[in-house]
This record gives sequence, C-alpha cells and structure tokens, in this order.
Amino acid sequence: MKQIAAGLRHAAQAAAAAMMAVMFLTFLLQIFIRYSARLEWLPEYLPFLEPTQFGWTLELCLVMWLWLVFWGNAFVVRENDHVRFDILYSRVNRKLRRIFVIVFGLCIAIGLAVSIEPTWSKFYILRLKKTATLSSLFGDWIRMRDLYVVYMLFLVAVSARYFWTVWQAYRHGLPEMPEQDGRRQSE
Repeated sequence: MKQIAAGLRHAAQAAAAAMMAVMFLTFLLQIFIRYSARLEWLPEYLPFLEPTQFGWTLELCLVMWLWLVFWGNAFVVRENDHVRFDILYSRVNRKLRRIFVIVFGLCIAIGLAVSIEPTWSKFYILRLKKTATLSSLFGDWIRMRDLYVVYMLFLVAVSARYFWTVWQAYRHGLPEMPEQDGRRQSE
C-alpha cells in the first residue's frame, strides 16, 4: 500500500512539474514573440511567427498557473509544508491537540465537501462557454468547465485528506511532533 501511495505521490509531483515546465516554456515563447515582433521582416519570411497568432500564450500560462496551484495543494503539498499559526496548538497538551485536530479537521472537511455540489452547479453553465484564445491551439472542443475542473479535484481531495486526518487522530491519536527549540513538543 505504501508503494502505491508513493507511486501516486511521484506521479502527482511529475504532473505538477510538467505543468510548471509548460508554463515556463510558454512564458519564454511570449518573451521571444514580444521582442521578435519588432522585426517587421520576420513574419514575412517565417509566417508562423506572426505575433497576432500568439494570444493563446497568456491564457495558457493562466490555466497552467490555476492548475498548478490547485493540483499542487490537493496532491503535492504535504500537511507539514503548509504555513501554520500553531502558537496555541503547540502549547496545549496532546489530548487537547487531538480534539483540535478532530474538530477543526471536521470543520474543514465538511465545509469543503458541502461546497462540492453548489460549485458543480455553478460550473454547469461553463460547459457552454469556450475559451477566448486556447481554441486556436487546442481546437473548438475545450470549454471553460474543462479548465476549472481542477477546483473540483481540489475540493474532493482536500476534504478526503482532512476526513482521513480526523479518522487517524480519532483512531490512533496524534503522531509525535518534531523537536523545536531543543525540546520535544509532545510534553
């Protein structure tokens, strides 16, 4: 089971890295086109470098950024990697920490899970809307809902992760906290 989880984690990281690479290469293409547009003779000899054909690059960068943020937070970023304000949490005993994890984890998980259906209902209209410029790159089949479906993955994955965290805290207690300032935080 751990090997499967590790494989899925690596696949999610590879997908995030691919999104970052696509975004970066598209950004480099934008820079090249922006500066080559000053050379009026260039599109005459190389018609595929006509600057007006590259409006899709901005939208693709935005879509890759959107996917990278939600995909990364849903599948790549670990709980320990998040910025936390845990002043109160780190100063209370383990029993109260466990209650904090269960109560606040349930609040987050239920809040995200409850928002799935209303969000999908709002996405219904997006199945009709086409992208402004990506159709020139991918064709006419891509719709706005396809671009924003990553948010639904985020809602499902993060709510499931918090339900799992709550279950683990309820069933097995809390894992040991790492040492900070030379003392154990489990005291």
